[in-house]
Amino acid sequence: MAVIPPKRNRTTPRDYDKNLYKARHLIENFFATLKQYRAIATRYDKRANNFLSAIYLAATIYLA
Repeated sequence: MAVIPPKRNRTTPRDYDKNLYKARHLIENFFATLKQYRAIATRYDKRANNFLSAIYLAATIYLA
């Protein structure tokens, strides 16, 4: 089953999972807001542990 809904002007509409599409939309918007932080978008940190901690910090600021 598709996740993205079809165009409105499609002659034969196809089914899609609305709940999965809502979840996908939330995740995509979350990553878009994370990319607004310059250190995360350009990946200043060389080590994966430091990069992940920066993501955690940005996520807590965004969700708070």
